[in-house]
Amino acid sequence: MNDLLSRTFTPGKGSSYYVDLKMEGMHNLEMEGMGAMDPHSNLAIFFEEVGEIKGEMEKVKQLLSKLQDAHEESKTIHKAQAMKTLRERMDQDVEEVLKKAKSMKAKLEELDKANIANRAYTGFQEGTPTDRTRISITNSLKKKLKDLMGEFQVLRQKIMGEYRETIERRYFTVTGQKASEETVEHIIETGESENFLQKAIQEQGRGQVMETIKEIQERHDAVMEIEKSLLELHQIFLDMAVLVEAQGEQLNDIEHYVNQAASFVDKGSQQLHTARQYQKNSRKWMCIGIILVLVLILIIVVPIVISLKKG
Repeated sequence: MNDLLSRTFTPGKGSSYYVDLKMEGMHNLEMEGMGAMDPHSNLAIFFEEVGEIKGEMEKVKQLLSKLQDAHEESKTIHKAQAMKTLRERMDQDVEEVLKKAKSMKAKLEELDKANIANRAYTGFQEGTPTDRTRISITNSLKKKLKDLMGEFQVLRQKIMGEYRETIERRYFTVTGQKASEETVEHIIETGESENFLQKAIQEQGRGQVMETIKEIQERHDAVMEIEKSLLELHQIFLDMAVLVEAQGEQLNDIEHYVNQAASFVDKGSQQLHTARQYQKNSRKWMCIGIILVLVLILIIVVPIVISLKKG
């Protein structure tokens, strides 16, 4: 059993691996416990996986903060080599985020399967406290992952919006003219700006303008690479949003049934109160009846006893 508890989930081993491991672990725990497991033992492996997912989320949050700082830093860069260095650093961080996000999504999918498989064990059927705990925590993690992926989409939109502004500023700085919408769109799509800066090259010399051209190209490559990776994160965001929406419908159904049950409980309490009042009243009248019967008996018996004594 110790070996089972020390093993961790590996997404690459197939979708059924964790569920099989879970089933094996639960079976061993039942056998060692000589019967039904206690909730603590049942949740041990579950909380181990939850802890790993939370740890991954914290690392992703740190990477998000690094990317946000790097984006702010990019606004002050004017040299191609500095932009290239920053681009490589951001690419590495985004790639790490993507890898961790896919891993967390896979682990959450496996937790869903494990939660269903767990219902096959005595005392942990659907609706039991342990089952509700597992489902609630898993759904909470899904929402947190969705919200975290949403923050990367905010960063993506910010990067793209400010990239356009940077291109417009660079063009104006070199040419002294405001770039047309078509020019900006072309540079954003291709990164190629030399043709649009021919006049500046002729007036200022090729050497002075080429640094700006190279910096624009490096910035374009950086933004496009980050955009590609963040779009993959956006797909994870959409997947989690669908799961959270479905979870919300389930929670609404649960809330409806809980409210309905609460209504039944209130009605039941009222009926019990009424029944108690009837019971108290019936006991009261029964006591009065008994007293009246005793009084009546005394009224009848006493004179007879007295007359018998006189006789």
